[in-house]
Amino acid sequence: MSILDGKYPFVKFSVLNLLMVLFFSGCRQPADTASGKVQIRTIEGKYRLYREGKPYEIKGAAGNAHFHTLKEMGGNTIRVWDTTGLSVILDSAATHQIAVIVGLPVFNSDYTEFYADSAKVQRQYRAFKAVVNKYKNHPSVLMWCIGNELDFPFRPSYHSFYKAFNQLTEMIHQDDPDHPITTTVLNFNKKYIFNLITRCNLDLISFNIFGRITYLKDDLKSVSWFWNGPFMVTEWGADGPWEGTAQTAWGAYIEDTSTKKAEQYQERFIKYMPKEGPGFLGAFAFFWGNKQEGTQSWFSMFDEHNGRSQVVDAMKYLWTGKHLESPFPQVKHMLLNERGARDNILLSAGQTFSAKVILLNQDKIKYVKWEVYPEDWYKKNNLHNDKKLQPLIQQIKTDRFLEHNFVAPGIEGPYRVFATIYDDHGNFSTCNTPFYVVTDK
Repeated sequence: MSILDGKYPFVKFSVLNLLMVLFFSGCRQPADTASGKVQIRTIEGKYRLYREGKPYEIKGAAGNAHFHTLKEMGGNTIRVWDTTGLSVILDSAATHQIAVIVGLPVFNSDYTEFYADSAKVQRQYRAFKAVVNKYKNHPSVLMWCIGNELDFPFRPSYHSFYKAFNQLTEMIHQDDPDHPITTTVLNFNKKYIFNLITRCNLDLISFNIFGRITYLKDDLKSVSWFWNGPFMVTEWGADGPWEGTAQTAWGAYIEDTSTKKAEQYQERFIKYMPKEGPGFLGAFAFFWGNKQEGTQSWFSMFDEHNGRSQVVDAMKYLWTGKHLESPFPQVKHMLLNERGARDNILLSAGQTFSAKVILLNQDKIKYVKWEVYPEDWYKKNNLHNDKKLQPLIQQIKTDRFLEHNFVAPGIEGPYRVFATIYDDHGNFSTCNTPFYVVTDK
């Protein structure tokens, strides 16, 4: 059957067969997926997710921790990328009545040497077969996700990749018919969608999409003539530093304040998430945890001590229609020597400079943590560090005076000053500004 017909929506077609199906079937709705604990059904022309026979509305976050807070904020599902610590994750999720989309990390299609080695492919197959059979009956498992942001090219040289990929989907469908299978595509790639529905055997497609989410509704319409199947948005959030974010003259990305990010999350979900579309099954906000990516605060919804950022409050509002009882400190902007990030701030080595945060509700402050870090420029293989850098300067001020004097580092190069403003409830707001130190040498 095809995506147009239902149970196993992605199968191999010749181009002629596909065109015949499209011609005679148009965009009719597929039949329900196989019966099981988790099902994708069509109800009055719209796809619906069912779990244990009841409608299940995904209110999701991408991450592997803070389950208690997720439940408290109104969320019910997480998405993890691999099987690291999976037993603990699933058990903790079950304790908090959280469902989990389990990631099975496979090599991308461009690892042609790997897919040409049948022994390596079979080891991967056996490893994931063991995982699926070990956890398929765990009450927290909602779906399986094969790979993350894989490429699905058309060229015949990738036949070995598709063969290995389909062996995995066929194994999961056979060994665990109770849980659907998906994969994720970066942004919205029409060619990849076409190749998925003609060459693979999945139950739904998932998208990781950030800044381009503003185009998603139109993108879905543009492919509706050949695909209008079920989908999820498995990562979404603030603009990433890779997609046109403003930069300084020396290439440091300019990060929005947490107040601006919270506004962005709310606007994007309310205005641009295709919630009313017939194929929409749910979305996962990124990142429900703390991580280093560009900076330690760019995507982190929590700090290292479980404090909650303003985006957590935004997600509570999106999931429940209510904000947290105590409002967060509202950050307007940060200034260094009365200049903003877009002013390309240059400082001399050893120069004393002033950092100042402008708030809209200054009465909510308990303390401010000031830090200076070296800039996390692109490293080997064009990737950022995945571990938090060590601060060169760290100062905690318990008064409400939102200005602090620093001495610029003595080594030439790019840096960034951070301010994290906490309230009495462990909630925090963040802002930072990049600067560049020059020396006479």
